[in-house]
Amino acid sequence: MAKDDRGHVTDEALRELGERARQCTACRLAETRTNVVFGDGSPEARVMFVGEGPGRNEDLQGIPFVGAAGQLLNRLLGEIDMRRDDVYIANVVKCRPPGNRDPRPDEIASCKGFLADQIRLIDPDVVVTLGNFATKLLLKQEMGITRLRGHAYPWWNRTIVPTFHPAAALRGGQSVLDKMREDFSLIESVLSDTADIEESEAPEPEQMGLF
Repeated sequence: MAKDDRGHVTDEALRELGERARQCTACRLAETRTNVVFGDGSPEARVMFVGEGPGRNEDLQGIPFVGAAGQLLNRLLGEIDMRRDDVYIANVVKCRPPGNRDPRPDEIASCKGFLADQIRLIDPDVVVTLGNFATKLLLKQEMGITRLRGHAYPWWNRTIVPTFHPAAALRGGQSVLDKMREDFSLIESVLSDTADIEESEAPEPEQMGLF
């Protein structure tokens, strides 16, 4: 299949998946959402970002990372000569948890199938997990993001690069932002095949229940 054809097929499949997500009532978050925040970006992206869940601005607009954290993400992308249109952005849960609380395990379990299908359809070279929830879900690690970031991990013929959530940089100041810049440089290195990839015993997606 030609690249343009694959992109068209993927775009159609993502639209259909997004419609399914918008009709989802599998968990309590459906009761309080304004919009389902499915995803945004290129269906042919080589880099996919996975955050935790929508905030207030995202819930109102139905687009991920449109608030201050999204502006910082856009700036960090620009520093490695990428644009938001070049990547794909999604979240572990597609509906805003009330009061921006942490998503609960049953909410993640109800929603992670959508994320698995997004990853399968887009088939990125690099998945960047933003913060603890996305990192622990995909890598099946109990260690926190502070210890896991700064490295690239093999994951089902792809590479995962964990980093802090942009909101953490907004709260934590320059030191967190500097570490995020290091991680974004690592994304560049992985894309150019110059990064050192960590040894990993990460299970295949079938074993993870993600695919």
